[in-house]
Amino acid sequence: MSRQVQQVDTLFLHESQGDYYVVVRRDDKRLFRARLDLKETSAGPRPGRFRIKDGSSEEPRNPDEFVDIARMADRIRISEQTAPEHRDRLREMLDGYQLSAKVVRTCRICASAGRYSPLTSETAIKKDDEHVCPDCAKKELERELSYQGGLTSSARDRLEELLLEVQDLERITNLLQGELDPDLTKFDEISATTDEIDPVPVDSLNLHPGIQNMLEGRFDTLLPVQSLAVENGLLDGDDQLVVSATATGKTLVGEMTGIDRVLNGKGTMLFLVPLVALANQKHEDFEEEYGDMVDVSIRVGASRVKDNGERFDPNADVIVGTYEGIDHALRTGRDLGDIGTVVIDEVHTLKEDERGHRLDGLISRLKHYTEQREQRRQDYHGAQYIYLSATVGNPHELAQGLRANLVEFEERPVPIERHVTFADQQEKTRLENKLVRREFDSKSSKGYRGQTIIFTNSRRRCHEISRKLEYESAPYHAGLDYGQRKSVERKFGNQDLAAVVTTAALAAGVDFPASQVIFDTLAMGIEWLSVQEFHQMLGRAGRPDYHDKGTVYVLVEPDTSYHSSMEMSEDEVAFKLLKGEMEDVQTVYDERAAVEETLANVTVAGKGAKRLNDRMLGDVPTKHALGKLLEYEFIDGFEPTDLGRAVTTHFLSPGDAFTMIDGIRKDKHPYDIVADIELKDEF
Repeated sequence: MSRQVQQVDTLFLHESQGDYYVVVRRDDKRLFRARLDLKETSAGPRPGRFRIKDGSSEEPRNPDEFVDIARMADRIRISEQTAPEHRDRLREMLDGYQLSAKVVRTCRICASAGRYSPLTSETAIKKDDEHVCPDCAKKELERELSYQGGLTSSARDRLEELLLEVQDLERITNLLQGELDPDLTKFDEISATTDEIDPVPVDSLNLHPGIQNMLEGRFDTLLPVQSLAVENGLLDGDDQLVVSATATGKTLVGEMTGIDRVLNGKGTMLFLVPLVALANQKHEDFEEEYGDMVDVSIRVGASRVKDNGERFDPNADVIVGTYEGIDHALRTGRDLGDIGTVVIDEVHTLKEDERGHRLDGLISRLKHYTEQREQRRQDYHGAQYIYLSATVGNPHELAQGLRANLVEFEERPVPIERHVTFADQQEKTRLENKLVRREFDSKSSKGYRGQTIIFTNSRRRCHEISRKLEYESAPYHAGLDYGQRKSVERKFGNQDLAAVVTTAALAAGVDFPASQVIFDTLAMGIEWLSVQEFHQMLGRAGRPDYHDKGTVYVLVEPDTSYHSSMEMSEDEVAFKLLKGEMEDVQTVYDERAAVEETLANVTVAGKGAKRLNDRMLGDVPTKHALGKLLEYEFIDGFEPTDLGRAVTTHFLSPGDAFTMIDGIRKDKHPYDIVADIELKDEF
């Protein structure tokens, strides 16, 4: 004992229910703990029994050893939780040896367990009617979380960060019950940034009178991203990659040059989007905006099934289409006429596993089509390509790959507060109702009420949420007809609606002046949102002419997914998205994708397929892919066989094609063939 006594830093004394506990520490580590009894003597209280604790057993020691330890200790501390009369007894005992002690605030739970945990204003965490140390508070939080179901480490880390920040355990546990404490739910704030861009006066554009007059009637100057595009050769026919946040006006960049070129007789405008719902909406928007100047048609994937030409007019001035719809026209040799402008919206789709390689191939095939036409016709001078995206992690690299001028505008006109909280599906609706009410009851400095967009993952859920909101709201999705959607847009614009509830699939096309965005789910259908999609959707919160700031609420259901194919849970996805860096846009080819795109390129360009492959963004192993196409009997030389033509016309993967052929040969029912395709392992 004497060797230990010589190096004692702290002697800690704590009374609980009449027992005195002793903790001896050195170098911030506990050497041992003990129990001390005091006895009354004529000189006052003195050490009685002194027992070293070892697990559940106790080893008696000479009480004089306690006195030796006390004399050698650098400091003696008595816990504040020790009752006043017991503090007096301990001090009187120590006074008898000319020793002094200081009363300190400590963690009661630790002290009772023989641990010395002094509390300061920075470390004390409120628990019920007392304060405890961070370690004990975390253990209490862990116990509470065990009743809530599984939370991922990211969610637990977030709650622990908040616990240490607010130092109130009850406020954190209330958060788990769906309380909207803004100090706790706030994850971060994206600051407003303003780039100094000299605006281009609209009357200086020298466009065709049709669109020039229309623009002059709406604006005095172009928005910054539009001004940058003009300064970088937009109206000189230069190809451009335009990267700018949601609601900064980049769509008009494509429309401005496209409509101008149409009216000046420089060819049709193609406006391409990834989804049928977006194509339908854009088609309707074009009809309303430009229908008195140009003929507008639509080409989506569904039209290739019927292929009756009722809606698709290849001779129209403006063709709005899905990537697949236009690609089908190319694969089947349809004449698209003189294409003057190709606007590809959501070009970051290039990075997606399923759609990415098809968009990469489509761009190459479109360029081949326009180049071949340019060579054949002296009066046709090719097409201008405008690529639009709100979110790209590698814009310079992507612009180089697309052979386009980069127009990048990073301004965020108003700040955005991002909040995250936990709730199950039923609780989410209650929170959404509260948030919508709170937002609509407030006004910005510009005099506008706060309005909300709620994003969810299904049309059914849109209606379910909308029905349960107390303030006026409406569902908004691709299942509504044109008149219904326009009615919702008009009511929202007039501030007659507090909220719209829409599907994530329509995120790119939703253009409501909302101050608040709520994520009811973080899924699009049965797939989790990507970082790009998430940022694009949250970017809908806050407009500079309407609001002082944007607010985003992410409502997270722990340990939940929406389909068995989803590997992560919603709380894992939430923190991945909130902390995620913008992903690079790259197209990666496996054998299946390489075979599919090479077959499409052979179908469109014959021997020129290698040249089409070579200029695609992704690295396509052409020689290997051609070998597989010959092996599968999809091509004969550089011509598709009947089988190959059927495969590429219907966008089939080789694996799906072989499953269908095998089923047909075995005289299987079509339903069984479809089931085989759905259930088979990936090719």
